[in-house]
Amino acid sequence: MAEESTSCSGSCGSCSESGCADRTEAPQPKGRKNIKHMIGVVSGKGGVGKSLVTSLLASQMAARGYKVGILDADITGPSIPKSFGVKAGITGDEDGINPAETPNGIKIMSLNLMVPQEDTPVAWRGPVISGILSQFWDQTNWEDIDYMFVDMPPGTSDVFLTVLQTFPLDGIVTVSAPQELVAMIVGKAVNLAADLEVPVLGLVENMAYFKCDECGKEHFIFGEPQGAAVAERYKIPAVATLPLDPAAASIVDEGRVYEYETNGALDCIIDKIIESASK
Repeated sequence: MAEESTSCSGSCGSCSESGCADRTEAPQPKGRKNIKHMIGVVSGKGGVGKSLVTSLLASQMAARGYKVGILDADITGPSIPKSFGVKAGITGDEDGINPAETPNGIKIMSLNLMVPQEDTPVAWRGPVISGILSQFWDQTNWEDIDYMFVDMPPGTSDVFLTVLQTFPLDGIVTVSAPQELVAMIVGKAVNLAADLEVPVLGLVENMAYFKCDECGKEHFIFGEPQGAAVAERYKIPAVATLPLDPAAASIVDEGRVYEYETNGALDCIIDKIIESASK
């Protein structure tokens, strides 16, 4: 029989005696949550407006009367709080982390709500980021959510793979811009989702055109729109286009993304998300 340790401090967290019969692990909080549907918003590369589309989809879903949340999985480039003008830090209780809430009632969880300043850099390796995302999912008190949108990191990195394999996604919406290079990279994300049996519900082609205030003509700054062709190529059921609009940048900078009017451009995507959820 092993001798009982006589130097026990009563603090198991700092103890190295793995064989101690009195050793206990600190309990991990399990957040209160009842999330009915979870949608990932992805892009093959950064800079095409993925976070903007996430914010707009969530805002318009909330405007329809649904309880909505956003999990900001873009850990190294979190922008969701700024888009909604949310600056207050988050709190917690014995069950987990309490998410912040936007002026239009959307619950959000983002790393930028946990750092001292919003421009604090995050230089973490993949496993650490994956661990943070697990906490955002497992240890957050989301409560009742009808639709959770996940603002995914750009590209098809290990974090992207972790989200697709770990989170119970009902489907993804992919975001592109009117460039053949972007369309090709979108294909990589779509094909990876297909390999993991996650359905692609829609494609949003952002910055598809610029509409002149003076003449009213649409100008294709980045080339002819390709959303419909890309959607047909990858059998994506719903396609939406958004303009290159300076007003969108201004309203996001002001933290009022929920006030931006898309004039019904995203309705087909939202309808498809709701349709898929009812199956």
